Amino acid sequence: SGVRLENYYVQPICTPSRSQLMTGRYQIHFGLQHSYIHPFQPNAVPLDLPILPEILKQYNYSTHMVGKWHLGDYRKQVLPTSRGFDSYYGYLTGSEDYFTHTRCDVLNSKKVCGLDLRDGFDVDRNQTGKYSTHLFAEKAETVVRKHAAENRDQPLFMYVAFQAVHAPNAVPQEYLKPYTSIDEHQRRLLAGMVSCMDEAVGNITSAFKETGLWDNTVVVFTTDNGGDVNENHGNNWPMRGWKHSLWEGGIHGVGFVGGPLLTKSGYVNNELMHVSDWFPTLITLAGANASTITGLDSYNMWGMIANQDASPRKEILHNIDPLYGMRGPRGDHSYDVRVRSALRVGDYKIIT
Repeated sequence: SGVRLENYYVQPICTPSRSQLMTGRYQIHFGLQHSYIHPFQPNAVPLDLPILPEILKQYNYSTHMVGKWHLGDYRKQVLPTSRGFDSYYGYLTGSEDYFTHTRCDVLNSKKVCGLDLRDGFDVDRNQTGKYSTHLFAEKAETVVRKHAAENRDQPLFMYVAFQAVHAPNAVPQEYLKPYTSIDEHQRRLLAGMVSCMDEAVGNITSAFKETGLWDNTVVVFTTDNGGDVNENHGNNWPMRGWKHSLWEGGIHGVGFVGGPLLTKSGYVNNELMHVSDWFPTLITLAGANASTITGLDSYNMWGMIANQDASPRKEILHNIDPLYGMRGPRGDHSYDVRVRSALRVGDYKIIT
């Protein structure tokens, strides 16, 4: 009933994809092209760059976030409720345990573990044993129902970033029952995690419909990177590559759009789109003029999605990472091909 995006691209890991969704800019402009932000790393999306909820606040939106942030946590000014969200419930880093909500890392050669679950600025110490997909879906449903009861005349923006289906693989046992035919244990866990997430998306969608908000809602579903074929036991066939790689398997993303505001729906869209394009698309739907924001690398795609117009995007800079270990000879090239980079132009792509 929606639009499936079949020529849609993200970044090969989480922080870069999220930063580009939130800013509409390539990550090479603000230093997030190398890796994800580590738990003890004093780094974040720069405060002088406006992000999605900050723009939407200017258009009277109520803005809420549930789930994974991973865009900087080293001081209060870079946390979600300091960057335009009216409320936040979730975790700030990544790769944590789905049930204990703890995250471990190395600091000064020592393993350090801590609870990473926040309600605004406060730590929530009361959810041990609660599976995060269930927890985040319930929090999102609460936001929807509260908004419908108290502020239904005010527009709502909600960003739900599930932990699923990131490693380490874990899911309640009942979600494994349909997958007894999958012999490999980690792969079976991954299938159960996807089913649980699918159920959660359905529950949130139902909350919009039951409260009467659905008739004026656009829902966007997007991954943040390709499947991790090692730790996570993902599978990107028939595409080459995996999470972290600049091959298609690492960056050719899963995405779709739903809701009654689509002029045309129930079709597969093969036009070129990038994760950064959500920024101008969504703020334009909210009434903003994206052309007044300088420095964007992105395009308003609503005409392409809703009306099947041609995509205004002709190329995607997937990355340029001069800090990644250089390989091969310099050669007689105008561009240093030892640098890890990738560029898509039309139907062609170059990887160095």
